[in-house]
Amino acid sequence: MVRVGIAVFVFRDGRFLMARRRGAHGAGTWSVPGGHLEFGESFEDTAVREVAEETGVQIARVRFGAVTNDVFTDEDRHYVTVWMLSDHVAGEPAILEPDKCTDLAWHDFDNLPDPLFLPWRQLLESPLFARIRESAGFSAVPAPGADKPQEFAR
Repeated sequence: MVRVGIAVFVFRDGRFLMARRRGAHGAGTWSVPGGHLEFGESFEDTAVREVAEETGVQIARVRFGAVTNDVFTDEDRHYVTVWMLSDHVAGEPAILEPDKCTDLAWHDFDNLPDPLFLPWRQLLESPLFARIRESAGFSAVPAPGADKPQEFAR
């Protein structure tokens, strides 16, 4: 069975929120917040719900970014990941689902954490990745202090 995952870029002050995964698959890897599309939900509704459930953050201006086709051969799983872009509106990130992630941090495209979740590696190879960077207003020059991600308490 193929599942649909929604991955959400939450942009704030030249960075976006990332989480270190724990649980079902991809444990120990980094990705943006997200989760499964539920029956009858729009991509936008799923993005808003998942970000709030996982981090307590409110987002707005939710829009499509890209799609990747992700086959996890070792885990016998297949996902279509829909990458959504959004803007931070309110709330400081907190780990609200400790069974799903262990760390939260703000990163930028020039300073990604390692290791990245498989769908991220697919996104980086996609021609849509440059469009995401550009549409999010990121330049080739890192923001001041971007060499050190801001970590949050567990």
